[in-house]
Amino acid sequence: MKTNNVTIIDYGVGNLLSVKRGIEYFGAEVVVSSNPDVILSSERVILPGVGAFSNGMKELEKTGLDTVVKKVAEKGIPLLGICLGMQMLFDESEEFGLTNGLGLIEGKIVKIPTTNKDGKLVKIPHIGWNSLDRSESISWEDTILKNNNKGDEMYFVHSFMAIPKNKDNLISFSTYQDIQISSVVQCKNIMGCQFHPEKSGDFGLKVLQRFLDL
Repeated sequence: MKTNNVTIIDYGVGNLLSVKRGIEYFGAEVVVSSNPDVILSSERVILPGVGAFSNGMKELEKTGLDTVVKKVAEKGIPLLGICLGMQMLFDESEEFGLTNGLGLIEGKIVKIPTTNKDGKLVKIPHIGWNSLDRSESISWEDTILKNNNKGDEMYFVHSFMAIPKNKDNLISFSTYQDIQISSVVQCKNIMGCQFHPEKSGDFGLKVLQRFLDL
Protein backbone atom coordinates (compact mmCIF):
# COMPACT_ATOMS: atom_id res chain seq x y z
CA MET A 1 0.00 0.00 0.00
CA LYS A 2 1.17 3.50 -0.79
CA THR A 3 1.83 6.15 1.86
CA ASN A 4 -1.42 8.04 2.18
CA ASN A 5 -2.61 11.47 3.06
CA VAL A 6 -6.40 11.46 3.18
CA THR A 7 -8.60 14.44 3.96
CA ILE A 8 -12.21 13.98 5.01
CA ILE A 9 -14.15 17.15 4.22
CA ASP A 10 -15.87 18.64 7.25
CA TYR A 11 -18.85 20.74 6.22
CA GLY A 12 -21.09 19.97 9.17
CA VAL A 13 -22.99 17.10 7.52
CA GLY A 14 -21.57 13.60 7.81
CA ASN A 15 -20.48 10.68 9.92
CA LEU A 16 -16.87 11.81 10.12
CA LEU A 17 -15.45 9.75 12.97
CA SER A 18 -16.51 6.34 11.70
CA VAL A 19 -15.13 7.14 8.23
CA LYS A 20 -11.89 8.36 9.82
CA ARG A 21 -11.54 5.18 11.86
CA GLY A 22 -12.18 3.05 8.77
CA ILE A 23 -9.33 4.75 6.90
CA GLU A 24 -6.99 4.73 9.89
CA TYR A 25 -7.48 0.95 10.16
CA PHE A 26 -5.02 0.66 7.28
CA GLY A 27 -2.45 2.96 8.84
CA ALA A 28 -3.20 5.92 6.62
CA GLU A 29 -2.72 9.51 7.73
CA VAL A 30 -6.18 11.06 7.98
CA VAL A 31 -7.18 14.68 8.51
CA VAL A 32 -10.70 16.03 9.00
CA SER A 33 -10.72 19.56 7.63
CA SER A 34 -12.67 22.37 6.00
CA ASN A 35 -9.49 24.23 5.04
CA PRO A 36 -9.25 24.54 1.24
CA ASP A 37 -5.44 24.47 1.27
CA VAL A 38 -5.39 21.26 3.30
CA ILE A 39 -8.00 19.61 1.07
CA LEU A 40 -6.33 20.60 -2.19
CA SER A 41 -2.90 19.43 -1.03
CA SER A 42 -4.23 16.01 -0.05
CA GLU A 43 -3.45 12.81 -1.96
CA ARG A 44 -7.04 11.58 -1.54
CA VAL A 45 -10.28 13.26 -0.52
CA ILE A 46 -13.50 11.88 0.96
CA LEU A 47 -16.83 13.70 0.85
CA PRO A 48 -19.11 12.09 3.46
CA GLY A 49 -22.71 13.01 4.13
CA VAL A 50 -26.02 12.10 5.71
CA GLY A 51 -29.40 13.80 5.50
CA ALA A 52 -31.08 15.91 2.83
CA PHE A 53 -29.41 16.81 -0.46
CA SER A 54 -30.46 20.47 -0.32
CA ASN A 55 -29.05 20.89 3.16
CA GLY A 56 -25.76 19.27 2.20
CA MET A 57 -25.33 21.49 -0.85
CA LYS A 58 -26.30 24.56 1.17
CA GLU A 59 -23.56 23.84 3.69
CA LEU A 60 -20.98 23.21 0.97
CA GLU A 61 -21.88 26.43 -0.83
CA LYS A 62 -21.99 28.48 2.38
CA THR A 63 -18.38 27.60 3.10
CA GLY A 64 -17.20 27.69 -0.52
CA LEU A 65 -16.32 24.02 -0.32
CA ASP A 66 -18.41 23.23 -3.39
CA THR A 67 -15.78 25.05 -5.46
CA VAL A 68 -13.00 23.27 -3.58
CA VAL A 69 -14.49 19.84 -4.33
CA LYS A 70 -14.69 20.74 -8.02
CA LYS A 71 -11.01 21.75 -7.94
CA VAL A 72 -10.16 18.40 -6.33
CA ALA A 73 -11.85 16.66 -9.25
CA GLU A 74 -10.12 18.88 -11.82
CA LYS A 75 -6.70 18.16 -10.30
CA GLY A 76 -7.23 14.42 -10.71
CA ILE A 77 -7.12 13.74 -6.98
CA PRO A 78 -9.03 10.54 -6.11
CA LEU A 79 -12.37 11.71 -4.68
CA LEU A 80 -14.79 9.40 -2.86
CA GLY A 81 -18.35 10.44 -2.04
CA ILE A 82 -20.19 8.37 0.57
CA CYS A 83 -24.01 8.18 0.80
CA LEU A 84 -25.20 11.81 0.50
CA GLY A 85 -21.65 12.65 -0.55
CA MET A 86 -22.07 10.35 -3.54
CA GLN A 87 -25.41 11.88 -4.46
CA MET A 88 -24.01 15.40 -4.42
CA LEU A 89 -21.50 14.42 -7.10
CA PHE A 90 -24.38 14.40 -9.60
CA ASP A 91 -26.00 17.25 -11.54
CA GLU A 92 -29.19 17.62 -9.51
CA SER A 93 -31.61 16.09 -7.03
CA GLU A 94 -35.39 16.01 -6.86
CA GLU A 95 -35.37 15.83 -3.06
CA PHE A 96 -37.54 18.64 -1.59
CA GLY A 97 -37.68 20.34 -4.99
CA LEU A 98 -34.96 20.56 -7.60
CA THR A 99 -31.49 21.32 -6.20
CA ASN A 100 -28.28 21.60 -8.23
CA GLY A 101 -25.43 19.31 -7.27
CA LEU A 102 -21.71 19.47 -7.96
CA GLY A 103 -22.10 18.31 -11.56
CA LEU A 104 -19.09 15.99 -11.50
CA ILE A 105 -21.01 12.95 -12.75
CA GLU A 106 -23.81 13.37 -15.27
CA GLY A 107 -27.20 12.29 -13.97
CA LYS A 108 -29.75 12.99 -11.28
CA ILE A 109 -30.99 11.88 -7.89
CA VAL A 110 -34.58 10.66 -7.64
CA LYS A 111 -36.77 9.19 -4.92
CA ILE A 112 -36.79 5.42 -4.61
CA PRO A 113 -40.16 4.33 -6.10
CA THR A 114 -42.84 3.61 -3.50
CA THR A 115 -44.08 0.60 -5.47
CA ASN A 116 -42.20 -2.12 -7.32
CA LYS A 117 -42.90 -3.52 -10.80
CA ASP A 118 -45.65 -5.75 -9.38
CA GLY A 119 -47.37 -2.80 -7.73
CA LYS A 120 -46.40 -3.86 -4.23
CA LEU A 121 -45.55 -1.16 -1.69
CA VAL A 122 -41.84 -0.57 -1.13
CA LYS A 123 -40.61 0.31 2.34
CA ILE A 124 -38.81 3.65 2.32
CA PRO A 125 -36.11 4.37 3.36
CA HIS A 126 -33.98 1.50 2.16
CA ILE A 127 -32.24 0.46 5.37
CA GLY A 128 -30.07 -2.59 5.91
CA TRP A 129 -27.77 -5.00 4.12
CA ASN A 130 -27.87 -5.52 0.38
CA SER A 131 -25.57 -7.25 -2.08
CA LEU A 132 -23.53 -5.81 -4.92
CA ASP A 133 -24.30 -6.82 -8.49
CA ARG A 134 -23.06 -5.80 -11.94
CA SER A 135 -23.79 -6.29 -15.60
CA GLU A 136 -21.63 -8.77 -17.46
CA SER A 137 -20.16 -5.94 -19.58
CA ILE A 138 -18.72 -4.13 -16.55
CA SER A 139 -15.36 -5.12 -15.08
CA TRP A 140 -14.36 -4.10 -11.56
CA GLU A 141 -10.65 -4.46 -12.27
CA ASP A 142 -9.92 -0.72 -12.62
CA THR A 143 -12.53 0.47 -10.13
CA ILE A 144 -12.94 0.98 -6.42
CA LEU A 145 -14.49 -2.50 -6.24
CA LYS A 146 -11.40 -4.33 -7.52
CA ASN A 147 -10.99 -6.16 -4.19
CA ASN A 148 -14.68 -7.06 -3.91
CA ASN A 149 -16.85 -9.77 -5.44
CA LYS A 150 -20.36 -9.90 -6.80
CA GLY A 151 -22.66 -10.72 -3.89
CA ASP A 152 -20.68 -8.85 -1.22
CA GLU A 153 -23.16 -7.24 1.17
CA MET A 154 -23.04 -3.57 2.20
CA TYR A 155 -25.03 -1.43 4.62
CA PHE A 156 -27.46 1.11 3.15
CA VAL A 157 -29.53 3.94 4.65
CA HIS A 158 -31.24 6.17 2.06
CA SER A 159 -34.53 7.24 0.47
CA PHE A 160 -33.18 8.63 -2.82
CA MET A 161 -31.06 7.00 -5.51
CA ALA A 162 -28.74 8.01 -8.34
CA ILE A 163 -29.56 7.63 -12.03
CA PRO A 164 -26.31 8.09 -14.00
CA LYS A 165 -26.77 9.43 -17.53
CA ASN A 166 -23.82 7.38 -18.78
CA LYS A 167 -24.28 3.69 -17.95
CA ASP A 168 -20.49 3.26 -18.03
CA ASN A 169 -20.41 5.27 -14.77
CA LEU A 170 -22.60 2.65 -13.06
CA ILE A 171 -20.08 0.23 -11.57
CA SER A 172 -22.47 -1.77 -9.42
CA PHE A 173 -26.13 -1.88 -8.48
CA SER A 174 -28.15 -3.47 -5.71
CA THR A 175 -31.69 -4.77 -6.06
CA TYR A 176 -34.20 -3.64 -3.45
CA GLN A 177 -37.66 -5.16 -3.83
CA ASP A 178 -37.23 -5.47 -7.62
CA ILE A 179 -35.85 -1.91 -7.88
CA GLN A 180 -32.32 -1.45 -9.25
CA ILE A 181 -30.38 1.00 -7.11
CA SER A 182 -26.99 2.47 -8.06
CA SER A 183 -24.63 1.29 -5.34
CA VAL A 184 -21.25 2.36 -6.77
CA VAL A 185 -20.50 4.95 -9.45
CA GLN A 186 -17.19 6.05 -10.91
CA CYS A 187 -16.00 8.51 -13.52
CA LYS A 188 -12.20 8.67 -13.83
CA ASN A 189 -10.92 9.89 -10.42
CA ILE A 190 -14.42 10.58 -9.09
CA MET A 191 -16.20 7.72 -7.33
CA GLY A 192 -19.11 7.24 -4.98
CA CYS A 193 -20.72 4.62 -2.74
CA GLN A 194 -24.41 4.82 -1.89
CA PHE A 195 -23.76 2.45 1.01
CA HIS A 196 -21.58 3.17 4.03
CA PRO A 197 -18.29 1.25 3.55
CA GLU A 198 -17.20 2.24 7.06
CA LYS A 199 -20.25 0.40 8.45
CA SER A 200 -20.11 -2.60 6.11
CA GLY A 201 -17.64 -4.86 7.89
CA ASP A 202 -14.85 -6.60 6.01
CA PHE A 203 -16.45 -6.05 2.59
CA GLY A 204 -16.66 -2.32 3.21
CA LEU A 205 -13.08 -2.21 4.42
CA LYS A 206 -12.00 -3.72 1.09
CA VAL A 207 -13.57 -0.72 -0.64
CA LEU A 208 -11.67 1.72 1.57
CA GLN A 209 -8.44 -0.23 1.12
CA ARG A 210 -8.81 -0.08 -2.64
CA PHE A 211 -9.43 3.66 -2.45
CA LEU A 212 -6.13 4.03 -0.63
CA ASP A 213 -4.34 2.08 -3.37
CA LEU A 214 -5.61 4.20 -6.27
